[in-house]
Amino acid sequence: MAQRPESQPLLDRGRAALLSWQQPDGSFRIHGGNPKAAWPTSLALIALSQLDIVPSEATRSAAGWLCALEGRLVHQDEKAREINEIDSSIVGWPWTERTFSWVDPTALGCLALRLAGYGDLPRVREGYRLLLDRVYETGGANAGNRRVFGMATQPVPENTANLVLAFVNWEDDPRVAASRRFLLEVAADNDDLENLAWTRIALEGWKQEPEVAAALPRLEERIAAAYGARHASKLFAPSTVREAVTALALTAGRSCPLVPPPPSQRHDAPAPTAVKPKKPTFSEIIYSGFRGLMVRAVGRMRHVTTPALVRIAAAPSYDAPLADLLWDQYAAFRVPVPLKDKVVVLKPNFVEFHRDRVINTHPAVIGAVIEMCRREGARQVIVAEGPGHWRNVEYLVTASGLGEVLARHDVPFVDLNHDTPVELPNLGRCTKLEHLYLARTIVEADVLISMPKMKTHHWAGVTLSLKNLFGTVPGICYGWPKNELHWQGIDNSIVDIALTRTPDLAIVDGIVGMEGDGPLNGEAKALGALVMGTDLLAVDATCCRLMRFDPTKVGHLSLAWNKRLGVIHEHEIEVSGTPLTELSQPFVPHERFAHLCLDAEPAVAATSG
Repeated sequence: MAQRPESQPLLDRGRAALLSWQQPDGSFRIHGGNPKAAWPTSLALIALSQLDIVPSEATRSAAGWLCALEGRLVHQDEKAREINEIDSSIVGWPWTERTFSWVDPTALGCLALRLAGYGDLPRVREGYRLLLDRVYETGGANAGNRRVFGMATQPVPENTANLVLAFVNWEDDPRVAASRRFLLEVAADNDDLENLAWTRIALEGWKQEPEVAAALPRLEERIAAAYGARHASKLFAPSTVREAVTALALTAGRSCPLVPPPPSQRHDAPAPTAVKPKKPTFSEIIYSGFRGLMVRAVGRMRHVTTPALVRIAAAPSYDAPLADLLWDQYAAFRVPVPLKDKVVVLKPNFVEFHRDRVINTHPAVIGAVIEMCRREGARQVIVAEGPGHWRNVEYLVTASGLGEVLARHDVPFVDLNHDTPVELPNLGRCTKLEHLYLARTIVEADVLISMPKMKTHHWAGVTLSLKNLFGTVPGICYGWPKNELHWQGIDNSIVDIALTRTPDLAIVDGIVGMEGDGPLNGEAKALGALVMGTDLLAVDATCCRLMRFDPTKVGHLSLAWNKRLGVIHEHEIEVSGTPLTELSQPFVPHERFAHLCLDAEPAVAATSG
C-alpha cells in the first residue's frame, strides 16, 4: 500500500499522527493510557519501517529506546524452578517497563528491530533465545510459561502466530516448524476471525512449504466467512484492531508489511540513538509520597457496615430456575443496589476455554442475572470481561456458549482489554502505583456486578469476587497476563483495584466450582450454591467457609480486611437463605495453600508433572 501514489496523502497524515505520539526519549505512548506500557513502541517502529524509505531520526530514536528496554530478571533459585521451567536469565521485552519478559512483546521487539534494519544487534539475538526457550517442544506458545507448578499449560494461537511470524527469514528450528503445524491445525478446526487472521499473516512468510501453500487459499475463504459472520451477528462492537488484522490477512498474499526480509536484503541502518529513561524528579517523589499518606488516612476512616448480609441459595444444577432463585436473593439488596433505570455491567470470570474443564462463570448463570436485571427494569445490561490469559476474548465468548446467551437476550459484550482506559487515583496504595487504569465501561457503570466462578487458585489461594476484578483493567495498559500488576504483587493489586472501583454487588457461581490446581487445571467440584451480597469481602469469606477454608488466612482477603474494604469474621456477617452448613463441602486446595483448610487433615492437589 505504501507504494501506491494515490495513497500517499493518507499515509502522510497517518505518519504525522503517529509521530505526534512519540516522546522525547524516542518511545511511543498511548494518549490517556499507562505511561509505562512498552509495546506501542514496537508497533510504531514496525509502521515507521514501512512508511520511511530510509530510516528517519524518529525510527532511530524509537529503535534506540527499544534496544535499551529490558525485561527484569527473576531470581533463578530452586523455588523459582519449581514454579516454572523457563530460563528466566534470558533478557527479552516486557509488556510494561521494569517488569519481566513475555513471548508477545519479545516477538514484537525482534520483529520491529529487524524490519527497521537492526536485526544484527545482540539485543535481537538474545530475544530469539528467549522465544526458543518459551516455545513447546511439540509446537506452540502461550504468554510465557510451558509449565506452572509442574502442570502443563496450553499453547494459544495468537501467541504462537506472533512467534512464528518473528522467525520468518531468521532461522528455522524443529520447535518453530512444530508451531507452524499447530497453526495449521488451528486453521483447519477453528471459525474464530482473529485466530484465523493471525494464522494467515504468520504463515505468509512460510508459503514456500507445500503444506502451508496448500492451506492458504482455504484459510482465506474461512477468514472472509468468519468476517461476514461476525458482522451479521451484531454480538460484538466494531473493532479497529480486528478490522486491521483482517485486512492484513486478506491482502497478505499480495503484500504483507509484517514479513521481515532475509538478512541478505537488509539495508544498512545507522546505529540507533539510545536515550536514558527519565527518572522521577525529587519533587515528583515528594508529591507522590504525600498523596499516598492522604489516601491511607482517608482509608483508615472508611465506614464498614456490620453485620454484612450474605445470601446463599441452593441450586443443584444449571437447569434449576436460576432467574427465580436470583430474584428472590436480590430482594434483600433492592434498596442499597437499585437496578431500575440503571446501566448494569456484569463482569463474569472468563480466563480460557476448554470443553472438559469448568473454568468460567457458567453462561446459564449470566443469562439468569440478565433476566433478573430486566425484571427490575434496568435501562441497559452489558456483559464485559478482560481476560489475562487469552487476548482473543471473542473466541472465549463464542466457544463457551456465552455468545448464544447474549444473542438470545440482545445484550452487548465489551472487551475490557481494549476498552478506553480511564486514569484514577489508586485508593488502596497497597502497591507502589500512584494511579490505576480501569476500563471506561467499568468506571461509568451505574451498577457493577462481579460474577466469579468459585475456584481455588495456585497464586491467590482462591479466586472469587475480588480476584475477579483483575479483568477490569485493560490489557493495553498492563499487558497480558496483566504483567505489571503481577509484578506489583497479586494480593496488593487485587485490593487496590477493589478499593478504587468497588463493585456494587457480587454473585458467585458455586453450582459447580473448581478445586485443586485452579484457576485452569483443577477438578470440577459440585457444590450447588449461588452466593450474593454487597460486601464483596463478606461474600468471599462466606464462599471460603463453604469451601471449608479459613478466609483470614487468604492473603488478599486478610489485606482487604485490614484496609477496611469489608468484613471477614463470622460474627460480622449475617448469612441468610440456605444454611451454610447444608451446602458446605471441603475443597481440595492447591498444595501451596494446604494451610487454608479448616479440616484437621486436608487433602491437597498433586502438582507434579
